[in-house]
Amino acid sequence: MSGSQRPVRVRIAPSPTGDPHVGTAYIGLFNLAFARKHGGKFILRIEDTDQTRSTRKSEEMIFRSLRWAGIAYDEGPDIGGPFGPYRQSERLPLYQKEAAELVRRGNAYKCTCTPERLEALREEQKKAKQNPGYDGRCRDRDPAEVDKEIAGGAPHVVRLKVPREGVTVVTDLLRGRVEFENKGIDDQVLLKTDGFPTYHLANVVDDHHMQITHVIRGEEWITSTPKHVLLYAGFGWEAPEFCHLPLLRNEDKSKVSKRKNPTSLVFYERCGILPAALRNYLGMMGWTMPDGREVFTLDEMIANFDLGRISLGGPVFDLKKLFWLNGKYLREVVSTEDYLAALRQSQASDEYLKKVITLVKERVDKLEDFFDYGSYFFCGSVRCDVKELVPKGRTADEIAGALAELVERIDKQFAWNKDVLEQMGRTLADEKGWKAKDLFAPIRVAITAKNATPPLFDTMELIGKEVCRRRLREAIALLRAPPAKDPTPPKAAN
Repeated sequence: MSGSQRPVRVRIAPSPTGDPHVGTAYIGLFNLAFARKHGGKFILRIEDTDQTRSTRKSEEMIFRSLRWAGIAYDEGPDIGGPFGPYRQSERLPLYQKEAAELVRRGNAYKCTCTPERLEALREEQKKAKQNPGYDGRCRDRDPAEVDKEIAGGAPHVVRLKVPREGVTVVTDLLRGRVEFENKGIDDQVLLKTDGFPTYHLANVVDDHHMQITHVIRGEEWITSTPKHVLLYAGFGWEAPEFCHLPLLRNEDKSKVSKRKNPTSLVFYERCGILPAALRNYLGMMGWTMPDGREVFTLDEMIANFDLGRISLGGPVFDLKKLFWLNGKYLREVVSTEDYLAALRQSQASDEYLKKVITLVKERVDKLEDFFDYGSYFFCGSVRCDVKELVPKGRTADEIAGALAELVERIDKQFAWNKDVLEQMGRTLADEKGWKAKDLFAPIRVAITAKNATPPLFDTMELIGKEVCRRRLREAIALLRAPPAKDPTPPKAAN
């Protein structure tokens, strides 16, 4: 029975290693539309086998952001389902069992090569200008000899035994037949020395055991798919159908990234994008309604959804277009009552206003001054003077570099509170040999456009990570912009 004849089951499988990405919502939306169109199920699986980077806080953010965006899944770690558990870290015995089965079938092998040998091999290949990859040393050894080393305490991994000749064919629903020469496919590690699976093994084992019929994911995974096809064949399992969606792109056609566009779903919630408008906009990424209209509901997208209408050209994720569409929703779709409810929920909740009042009440004498004094608590960007960003004795380049380093550290930081922020700032200042005020003053101006505010890090904690990160990047761009030309024409020579 082909994948299309079985009850449709699709999934997304984000890694909880950072902020919930807008690309997750994009891929999730297309999986949701396909599942609903065909009366199937849409599953959320958490790929948390990277134990050094995965966190439960990030996982909770994924759940919350998908719920906010209206990307409703039928099964998942937080709601359960008949094919659980839905966290890969809770499925380790299954991966270990299936890896052993693949070795038994002769389609994988154990490898005891040390990290030192593998590093030396990479260096040799680099010098010889060869493509990096495992040389098959343990593949060609007597398995009994390898098992003896393992019994003696040698760490080992399990590798996929890729055919050395011929091609592996991937059939993609958007691209048709795609061939990969086997000699260019590495003997991929499937099970690491710590017993945790790599992405490839866990992905295939989970999709099989969760009865996934269609794998709809981003095109960056297409080069991994031949390994997955080989794994399905090695296990003797029926493979799902594959569909690789075009990646979201910046205007310069580079892959959308947080350095050029806000990528966190938290940002779009915080700045007041309506979930319906975000779904509508993501639905326009590489797909069109049959009648060409730009404003449509999720139900209308589902009713008209057809993978054949997806364009392979990289869709440009244009913030201006998203904001324009959100404006149309605010003006033409949302009632005044719903507008007020959204405003209260997004920008003016009682909880948020109480926190702002706590910070500014000692500095405001009249209620009419409240919003003027605390305007930076309620807007997305602030207008700061580039001269105010540069303390005496420092240069614009120095401050831009310091703020850029701060943003990099913020990007890697999950905890967001005044103590963590102050420690981060003081550590950076110490590393640079600066006085704290030389760094804190430009941060204050970048965040608030003012020189005097409530305590800086209390203010940053309340404004939130996404808005602070955005304002810091805007300040960096301002500092690095070429100086404006003097509009006054030169005097004519006598």
